[in-house]
Amino acid sequence: MEPRALTPHIALSRITVLVNPLSGSVGPRAYGEVQAILVDYPCEAEIIELVPSTLDEQVEAALAACPDVLFVLAGDGTARAVASRAGPDGPLIAPLPGGTMNMLPKALYGTTDWKAALRDALENGSAQTVSGGVVEGEAFYCAGIFGSPALWAPAREAMRTGKLSLAYTYARRALKRAFSGKIRVELDGGKLRRSEALVLISPMISRALDEPVGLEAASMDPNDAAQAFRLAASALFSDWRQDPSVVTQPARRIRIRARSRIPAVLDGEPTLLPHDTTVRFVPKAFRAFAPTPPAAEDTV
Repeated sequence: MEPRALTPHIALSRITVLVNPLSGSVGPRAYGEVQAILVDYPCEAEIIELVPSTLDEQVEAALAACPDVLFVLAGDGTARAVASRAGPDGPLIAPLPGGTMNMLPKALYGTTDWKAALRDALENGSAQTVSGGVVEGEAFYCAGIFGSPALWAPAREAMRTGKLSLAYTYARRALKRAFSGKIRVELDGGKLRRSEALVLISPMISRALDEPVGLEAASMDPNDAAQAFRLAASALFSDWRQDPSVVTQPARRIRIRARSRIPAVLDGEPTLLPHDTTVRFVPKAFRAFAPTPPAAEDTV
């Protein structure tokens, strides 16, 4: 059987695939499934199964080996961490959809099927510079949600994956904390605004930004908890910017303050930030390996 043709856009002689069988939608058979796919292509491939106790060392070793492309089949947090460590001067990074929310892989490959994404990248991939944001040392490349609606993200994801009991637990937690206080937002040193929540969206998926001039900053002022949930749930993948409670503009430096720690979701990963924190735009965060994105009107 003739090998399948590799992408014409970049020379691929050596690739590495990091596989975490414990992550999201990966599973224990993923190592063998990756192996079965790669035998169809004429390149040298190393597949590394990640172990929790040595994960950091395995990632560092893979980056230090400088393969032509480093594929990551793991959770959202691991994919973000590998991309952040690689930076703009490291190997090309291909974060396959192996997590639960898969924001970054979906933005790059347009699918949550990691096998289809792997083949599409191998056959049509090219180097793409990805912009993003960084806050308290944590990077994000698609979107960050800041403020009380961020508390709904884990509940929404648990509901989406059929974990109803967990969704109920998260929802109760969100209701207890919702609207305990507004956040104050300052965009590029401008006028201080009070808001219920802020969404920062990268140029890669923003419908409002044609060039990587900053993060699209969307200030939310919903009237009640139900509206906040609706906005937070649809923030990334629908035309929610038409909502009258949403105001957007590009920004490179965003200061967010509150009376208590600020709940946030960075590319699908929930976290708590200090009560006074700053988000910076990073125009060249890392280099991704993915098919050329479709025309702007077709992107999410």
